[in-house]
Amino acid sequence: MTDLTKPATADGQDGHLSSKRPAISFEFFPPKTEDMERNLWDTINRLAPLDPKFVSVTYGAGGSTRERTHSTISRILKETALLPAAHLTCVGASRGEIDEIVDRYHEVGVRHIVGLRGDPPGGIGTPYASHPDGYQSSADLVAGIKKRHADIEVSVSAYPEKHPEARDFDDDIDTLKAKVDAGAARAITQVFFDNDLYFRYLDRVRARGIDIPIVPGIMPMHNFKQARAFVTRAGTSVPNWLAEKFEGLDDDAETRKLVAATVAAGQVQKLAKRGVDTFHFYTMNRADLVFAISHLLGIRAKSAQKAA
Repeated sequence: MTDLTKPATADGQDGHLSSKRPAISFEFFPPKTEDMERNLWDTINRLAPLDPKFVSVTYGAGGSTRERTHSTISRILKETALLPAAHLTCVGASRGEIDEIVDRYHEVGVRHIVGLRGDPPGGIGTPYASHPDGYQSSADLVAGIKKRHADIEVSVSAYPEKHPEARDFDDDIDTLKAKVDAGAARAITQVFFDNDLYFRYLDRVRARGIDIPIVPGIMPMHNFKQARAFVTRAGTSVPNWLAEKFEGLDDDAETRKLVAATVAAGQVQKLAKRGVDTFHFYTMNRADLVFAISHLLGIRAKSAQKAA
């Protein structure tokens, strides 16, 4: 299978979408209430027939959603044919505690983990301090997972605008290379809105000899103000042209939705025209825009439910 998340191939360079079906994956977060649980499962059931490569479930700051993440993953395994990927961070936990979580996931059938360092316990922007008996970095975590269970695939994060704590791009890519050397199979990018940032980052990464897939992370902005506040904390820049598209729409949810769909669809179609054939969607547990964007990429629904 050709990986068009690697730089330039002839496919797509003429400005036409590839005839190949793109690979997609979805991120969900574990619900806090019964209403949120119902909404999540409505979303999963709506998106499952699109046959994603995998679906990931996030892990709250400091492991705050540990049990909810595990129960969501377990239910996905039991009730669908989807392949779940469990997010795991090494913040605020010892190696023994993390190893126990990994073993527990492996026991129920999980074979994919998204391994992340995690945000500082004090929040983004505060100094990071690893647990004295814990994994010291994301690369250390990846190595620990692979040593314990070689059959678990590990995905990691990547930052087209560099990680906020990195000194420069060289420092940032050093961190990515360490994760790859430890056994990471793919990197999923932080959200970006300027496709040139992604391709420049891809060039830097390939120049360092990193050849794993670098999958673009796409976030349809259902609520622009909330989404902007969220992504800027993680180091993503929001261009003026994008902010202008949402001006005056604070009290107009329907128009915001149409604008958000148009912006995200335009972004993925432009990426596809330049040869990208793999996309990871940050769904925010909402199906509508992601389903529509996937449809525009040529993806059609089919049953992904297990036979009774």
